[in-house]
Amino acid sequence: MQEPTFVILTVLADGEQHGYGIMRAVEGTSRGAVTLRPGTLYAALDRLTLEGLVRVSREEHSPGGQLRRYYDLTPAGGDALRIEAEKRRQLALLALRRLRNGPATGATAHPA
Repeated sequence: MQEPTFVILTVLADGEQHGYGIMRAVEGTSRGAVTLRPGTLYAALDRLTLEGLVRVSREEHSPGGQLRRYYDLTPAGGDALRIEAEKRRQLALLALRRLRNGPATGATAHPA
């Protein structure tokens, strides 16, 4: 799972959110590491909707008259996020364990 998808699903795990809110939350959640332009976000949301990981939960008109679409995580999306989060957790634990048990002075250079 790509980082932007992981962060979008993570944001939606808190509950439904409209597109602009997702963009802002993705940037905040990732501490600026992931920023999404509207075209990229909506393409990702369309793909995630087709894959059954998110759904459009409702639509409403903003005070300015623009249509605001809200998205939320489906049960399949929650499962996919849970599986990916566990994979990432296991990999992070492995990296930390290897760092803790590895050479005290850092990485050793290996001849090519």
